[in-house]
Amino acid sequence: MRPSGRDVSEMRPVSIETGVTKHAEGSCLIRMGDTHVLCTASLEERVPPFLKNSGLGWVTGEYGMLPRSTSSRMRREATAGKQGGRTVEIQRLIGRSLRAGVDRVAMGERQITVDCDVIQADGGTRCAAITGGWVALRLAVNKLMKAGDIISDPLGDPVAAVSCGIYAGQPVLDLDYPEDSVAGVDGNFVMTGSGRLIEVQMSAEGATFSREQMDALMALAEKGVADLAAAQQAAVAG
Repeated sequence: MRPSGRDVSEMRPVSIETGVTKHAEGSCLIRMGDTHVLCTASLEERVPPFLKNSGLGWVTGEYGMLPRSTSSRMRREATAGKQGGRTVEIQRLIGRSLRAGVDRVAMGERQITVDCDVIQADGGTRCAAITGGWVALRLAVNKLMKAGDIISDPLGDPVAAVSCGIYAGQPVLDLDYPEDSVAGVDGNFVMTGSGRLIEVQMSAEGATFSREQMDALMALAEKGVADLAAAQQAAVAG
């Protein structure tokens, strides 16, 4: 039995509320159970120096956790004078994941920065950030297309992410913190809505795993991402 009482293939409740900030070109608040992440997409009519005059657009991500997003207060990284290794790793993952779903030629020579701020954490924050980040990106691109600044849609399939792992000896979908903290195997799966893989991160946290278990986790991830993609499409259509 999972601590939450969910079935092994059951996601936490997912909700995506769009238009939650006034100034950003695209924004949403994604809730995956008790993990809540604010995602905003900001447009700039410029690109990093290494892309100047290339004709290519750029999508990048930034990530952070608010001090009381966890059970005890975290110190702000700004007060330490630098970002931690985990933060850098996650925001690079967000950028890579979102760029995989973008036609950067169609986007034109402009940059969209997707900021993902964790308001409340209960496991799977990077997965929620990627999933909500795509919604914010989609909304920002919609504005560009409506204004006629982009002629061809640079976004294809949705991009979403979900965690899976081996908990109490069995593969389970969408780990919350009580599961994630003791899981024998932990994995994050980034995929398109049609099931194409973008990135897979898997590691043995206390026990090795078999090919059969990996395949079972992959099957759970495909189901989870399909559910998330449907929620994304409903959010941007609303």
